[in-house]
Amino acid sequence: MNLNYTEHALRRLAKRQLEPAWVERALASPARIEPDETDPSLEHRLAVVPELANRVLRVIVSKAEPKRVITAHLDRKMKDKL
Repeated sequence: MNLNYTEHALRRLAKRQLEPAWVERALASPARIEPDETDPSLEHRLAVVPELANRVLRVIVSKAEPKRVITAHLDRKMKDKL
């Protein structure tokens, strides 16, 4: 997968101690894909991260290729829903 990270995304991954491999896994095989509410060129990909006690990682990414990761965070509201 052709993938680029914004500076914001890289800072957030470091601050939140999220592994790039988890982001790549969420993008490659998401459990759920949602449209972005404000920007039609973006989508949210959600995936369970077994390494983090099955917490849900939400990755906001561009729909266009190459994929551009905007940000990523653990989604507390989605825990145990995927």
